[in-house]
Amino acid sequence: MDVNQVLESTLSPDASARNNAEQQLNQAAEHDLSRYVSTLAQELANEQALPHIRSAAAIALKNSFSAREYTTLRALQSRWRERVAADIKTSVKALALRTLASKDSRAGQSAAQFVASIAAIEIPQNQWPELMPALVANVGEGDDHLKQSSLLAIGYICESEDSELRDSLVQHSNAILTAVVQGARKEETNFDVRYAAIVALSDSLEFVRTNFENEGERNYIMQVICEATQSGESRIESGAYGCLNRIMALYYDKMRFYMEKALFGLTILGMRNQEEDVAKLAIEFWCTVCEEELAIEDDNALTQAEGGTELRPYFNFSRVAAREVVPVLLDLLAQQDEDAQDEEYNISKAAYQCLQLFAQAVGGDIVQVVLGFVEQNLRHADWHWRDAAVSAFGAIMEGPDEKMLEPLIKQALPVLIQMMGDVSVQVKDSAAYTLGRICENVSDSIDPHTHLAPLVQSLFTGLQTNPKMAASCCWALMNLADRFAGEPGANVNPLSGHFQESMTHILSVTDRPIGNDATLRMAAYEVLNTFVTNSANDSLPVVAKLSDIILHRLENTIPMQQQIVSADDRNTLEEIQTSLCGSVLAIIQRLEREIKPQADRIMSVLLQVLNSVGTKSSVPDTVFATVGALANALEEEFVKYMDSFAPFLYNALGNQEEPALCAMAVGLVSDVTRSLGETAQPYCDAFMNYLLQILSGTSSSHQIRPAILQCFGDMAQAIGPHFEKYLSVVAQVLNQSASMTLTDGAFEMFELYVSLREGILDAWDGAILAMKQGKTDSLRPYVDSIFKFLHLVSQDQNRSEALLRAAMGVIGDLADTFPNAEYGQAFRSEWVTQLIREVRSSPEYSDRTKETARWAREQVKRQGPGGQVSQMS
Repeated sequence: MDVNQVLESTLSPDASARNNAEQQLNQAAEHDLSRYVSTLAQELANEQALPHIRSAAAIALKNSFSAREYTTLRALQSRWRERVAADIKTSVKALALRTLASKDSRAGQSAAQFVASIAAIEIPQNQWPELMPALVANVGEGDDHLKQSSLLAIGYICESEDSELRDSLVQHSNAILTAVVQGARKEETNFDVRYAAIVALSDSLEFVRTNFENEGERNYIMQVICEATQSGESRIESGAYGCLNRIMALYYDKMRFYMEKALFGLTILGMRNQEEDVAKLAIEFWCTVCEEELAIEDDNALTQAEGGTELRPYFNFSRVAAREVVPVLLDLLAQQDEDAQDEEYNISKAAYQCLQLFAQAVGGDIVQVVLGFVEQNLRHADWHWRDAAVSAFGAIMEGPDEKMLEPLIKQALPVLIQMMGDVSVQVKDSAAYTLGRICENVSDSIDPHTHLAPLVQSLFTGLQTNPKMAASCCWALMNLADRFAGEPGANVNPLSGHFQESMTHILSVTDRPIGNDATLRMAAYEVLNTFVTNSANDSLPVVAKLSDIILHRLENTIPMQQQIVSADDRNTLEEIQTSLCGSVLAIIQRLEREIKPQADRIMSVLLQVLNSVGTKSSVPDTVFATVGALANALEEEFVKYMDSFAPFLYNALGNQEEPALCAMAVGLVSDVTRSLGETAQPYCDAFMNYLLQILSGTSSSHQIRPAILQCFGDMAQAIGPHFEKYLSVVAQVLNQSASMTLTDGAFEMFELYVSLREGILDAWDGAILAMKQGKTDSLRPYVDSIFKFLHLVSQDQNRSEALLRAAMGVIGDLADTFPNAEYGQAFRSEWVTQLIREVRSSPEYSDRTKETARWAREQVKRQGPGGQVSQMS
């Protein structure tokens, strides 16, 4: 293999050449990993090589041992530990550190990434002890290139989300802090070095808590950062404000002195900075202050409610600063960019976000200063100031007391509705969004008799006026529908008188030519769905007629597949089909059993859609959700469609290359079996085979595993004692799953771990209820396993309310299944009693959970003395 040629090809614009090169690299790594990394490290360190080749070598090295996905990351890291010879490791690390000093800055910076990927493996194992001292020495004694690349390496190491690495970095806090503070000082004349230091400092702040507890060290760190906000270099200034944001979030309790002496004035200056990135980060500092104080108030309220006395320090920074900061924010609202994209985060949007947070943090104290600004600028000749005034009013709709806002809203509503006709589309868009904020947060201020008709009319008019307003108008209409829905199942609600006209408006908007206003059309269908979901019973005839129109439109999309000539055509058609299927879904869920007259037509068109879309299409996801809703509505009567639909469901279950579709199919198996009950039995052999294949097949099966286990439980409850034939293999899967442990502290791993345990209990509960119907002897061999797992859950602190509710359900159903005290001693175990008592008495849990615990307690109390002893660890 010509390594230079292969590395050159990894950067090729030709996808085929890139893929071929990457395949060659992967093969070389698999064949001899030690030789592979040694060869690439030598190329990285080769000062005679071309810069882009050296960078490609570093990227290949980094990618050999790092990945975003947790399981893949751990597998790649184990390759370094187990398959690279010790002498090669030493040589490769030395070459990487040597490259940090390269005059070729790209090579040095690329080497920093590779150094960080190896550090993530070795530092948690207390290996490579010379790394941090070497990086510190580089910053103190090296030339500018070496300083910058060493600081970059420290920053890359510190920004890692690997919990093991983060825990290990605490012991290196002194070395990290020495390097980054030295590089960030005002005495450092090279701006590239100083900026790299500021970024690394920001990434390291979480690990230097011990240093921050020391007043002298803290003062020096804060001095260096505050000086950096005045450096005159925008990158450094924005980085410094970013540091202040993180410090406020991490060390709020230490900030009182610095707020009084420096931060208040510095951030006001920063907010007025002409460099947008600097100004946005200075604004975000006050966002952080407000968010932190809101969190502290919530935490302290919870502590007091639980009878605690240890409250977090609360300094009221936001309330004290509001009179000075809020006027600056109001002025910044008027710095809109007329050509900005909706998703673009600019100064005006940052100021709006901050004003919202101030309103939540200080409540009514903010109202008068904002009202003054609104009154002054609402009729301003310049649209920027009119828009700022409308936006400012919307920003304070959450936080101040509703009784304070109500008279202001009643007075403002006619003006806001009138401004939906402003000559500026930006002002109209902001007016629509403000109306949405009112509907969302203070809907009681809207009089249905006085305001609802002109409000609905103005929003639909706005929806049809300009696509730029689509998102705001649709969001406002959806909030309106949610807030005026009335009680579920109500015969009439405030929307009833406007429902027919609203549907007419929406159908008109969504019937635009297929190539135009895709965003508008999709948003309008979402409004339609929300109106249907929140319709009163008197509007159901309109919903039923609507189903004809939507189904007709969906049927008309089928021949359009033959007219596709480009990828854009295909995307547009799929967006329309997805929106229409979503509307069918909403109609089914609202009509429930009343959808039956349309069921044949619905299944016919859905099957045609599935038969016509491509393998990579996203449409089947929505089709499957719609089929699930129809199955729930028809229950056992859905069986008439199973022979036609099952092949599509089987294909999705077997399509492990599309994990999202596969997961959707697993959920649909649950929906279908629950709906069909015992009539699902003929399809369960195939379902079970596919589910077991998924569990044994893909690398992503662990993500789907909780849903599959829950599916086992649903299937068991559906077919009852017929589930006996699957019990042994399901029990084996459940016992294997129960042995899995939480090995990483990442939140997503915690969620997966808890979901897995919930799935195990759901599956056991379904099996218990199924075997209760005359097959209890088949369940006996697994009772000990069930108790052992429940005991494991009782001892584990990694648990959720849903997990404990499921545990209560299993305990209660198991006791009810064996009422004659065969397992009485197990049920009377101290841990069972303690677990039930804990769940039943917890003030944090919902009434549903506590009621399940009370029911479980009653079932357990019926277990008399004596009986079979369960052997539990």
